[in-house]
Amino acid sequence: MDGKSSLEPLRFLAGLLAVALVSAAFAVLFRASLAFVLGYAVGEGDVVSAMRGMPAWMRLLLPPAGALLAGVLAALAARVPSGHGVGSVMEAVVLGRVQLSMRVTLLKSLGSWCAIATGGSIGREGPLIQFGGAAGSFVSERLGLSLERTRILIAAGTAAGFAAAYNTPFAAILFVLEVVTGIVVLDTIVPAFLATVLATAITRALLGEGPIYGARAFTVQSSVELVAHAGVGVLGALAAQGFMRLLALGEALFARSKVPLPWRPALGGLVTGAIVAALPDVAGNGYEPLNDVLDARLSAGFVTILLIAKCVATTSSVSSGSPGGVFTPTLLLGGGVGFLYGSALGYLFGPQVGPVGSYALVGMAATTAATTHAPLMAAVMAFELSGDYGVVLPLMLATAIATTLSRAMRKDSIYTAELRGRGVGWELTLEGRRMIESRSREMP
Repeated sequence: MDGKSSLEPLRFLAGLLAVALVSAAFAVLFRASLAFVLGYAVGEGDVVSAMRGMPAWMRLLLPPAGALLAGVLAALAARVPSGHGVGSVMEAVVLGRVQLSMRVTLLKSLGSWCAIATGGSIGREGPLIQFGGAAGSFVSERLGLSLERTRILIAAGTAAGFAAAYNTPFAAILFVLEVVTGIVVLDTIVPAFLATVLATAITRALLGEGPIYGARAFTVQSSVELVAHAGVGVLGALAAQGFMRLLALGEALFARSKVPLPWRPALGGLVTGAIVAALPDVAGNGYEPLNDVLDARLSAGFVTILLIAKCVATTSSVSSGSPGGVFTPTLLLGGGVGFLYGSALGYLFGPQVGPVGSYALVGMAATTAATTHAPLMAAVMAFELSGDYGVVLPLMLATAIATTLSRAMRKDSIYTAELRGRGVGWELTLEGRRMIESRSREMP
């Protein structure tokens, strides 16, 4: 064994620490800079409050302006051959054949920042998760690590980015295991644990320790309530499937329009701006209205309008090419669906069916499970986001139902559908992973 090989475990450990540190630092910088700019410009700490304080014409014009900037940055990033997004992270970890460019990741993250700061209906967490994976690739390349250790470091960086984004360390580990790798690999779990602990500790020290949606205290008093929550799993699967199909339809429509970058995101931003001008709560990733939904501070009529508007605005933002995630908008969709279902049950049967907020919380998990096909991650994430152990059984039941129904309606999750569109896919069996190469890759 040469000296370089004997030192690789130490270089890997140093790389792991570096990835966790930069992932946490990037998350803190991204979130703090958004709050600072909004506070400096309009005196508000979040984009929804900022939009509410603006005249309608500004709410109309700001989203397309930010989307245009995002489109320019996306056009610059397109010049560099590189993978991007969770699908590319999955391919890099599982197959080890995708290069994740830090330059592309930073350009698209800046584009996402511009779109979010100006009212785009996209999630801020997607760039944080993807940055963690790109950081793992970047550090591995600089340290000259082997392909196997590079794949592990990318997975660990993804977990660190997820934990820094949502303050949910256990869900971050499960995201890597259920979504990214699809199988439990001890060599991946331990580094992911270490990176997640460090990234979470840093973000909690700088941004706060509590659940990001505030502590909840929902409880299930009877078996009737438990059975009632099963309906959330059914509705969550239907809502998730409808949302994913809407995103796919939006991508097809914008692609058919032949409008090039950077004008295509600007067109999508104009649609979003028109919606935000009428309903400011649609702006951003959905964090602010979701808190109101969990606390049952909104009417059923308003939540219905909000969900429809949010789905259309997010589709126009994301499908047109503005870089950003749909994870948190999906949480809002699920929370709203659960809220409406719980409100209907309360109207029909009275308070014995339980608080509306518990159905909203379970709805968040159910819809997330249906889109990702990761029920354990979704259930644990909802628990960590709220700190509420009282709804663990409804969470498990609803996510299992939602995942089963979603897989029956559509074989792929939102991430594996992206991979299959590129000609890559796999199925997970009791024997392990079975690779599937689609015909599009076989064709000359």
